[in-house]
Amino acid sequence: MVESAGAEAFPMQGGDGTSSYAKNSAYQKWVVDGAKPMILDAIAKHLDVGSGPSKIVIADLGCSTGPNTFFSVENIIGALELKYEHGLEFQVLFNDHVANDFNTLFKTIPRAARYYAAGVPGSFHGRLFPESSVHVAHSSYSLHWLSRAPLEISDPNSPAWNKGRILWPGKEEEVIKSYLSQYTKDMESFLSARAKEVFSGGLVMISFNVRPNGALHTSQSALYNLIGACLMDMA
Repeated sequence: MVESAGAEAFPMQGGDGTSSYAKNSAYQKWVVDGAKPMILDAIAKHLDVGSGPSKIVIADLGCSTGPNTFFSVENIIGALELKYEHGLEFQVLFNDHVANDFNTLFKTIPRAARYYAAGVPGSFHGRLFPESSVHVAHSSYSLHWLSRAPLEISDPNSPAWNKGRILWPGKEEEVIKSYLSQYTKDMESFLSARAKEVFSGGLVMISFNVRPNGALHTSQSALYNLIGACLMDMA
């Protein structure tokens, strides 16, 4: 697969060194652990792919390099085994950007893994799989990333120009409208693709950052502003 048209790919740091995603994703692991009870409940109550499937296909979207994706997959398989007590075969499709470090991912798949694994490179903002080929699509802590930065925020002639800042200061409404427009397009593309790929009665399970209704878009933080200024100087 290829990246969606216009998409910008910035995968997580590969390898297993001190600066790698694998060694710096404890918070994401906390999200995976927190979602486990909801995954068990969703599969038990809402997955409806027949009473006796022999094979279940699981897609993990935005898998990065592990190990969190393996914990997510084990949580899903555990829930499926509780729902379908007879023997099942599982195929797991690990998806991330083309430039993702799939070598590290596959080298670290647990030896006790109870599934057949395959990698599917490409942006999850577009089609990745054949029609009606996936029973459970899952994405943890990935969908809040946009497919690309809105063009307007880097255009000095645009009212949405963010003046090169990494943080929205909370004053220019055009900036947030530009990000909201891009996010709306990305979410529509993501859901439209999954609607075609997931079996009727299948599940799409997503966990990601949200902002409660009524909350400020951003908090004025001298620390964030300082970090932003330092990064701009370094760049």
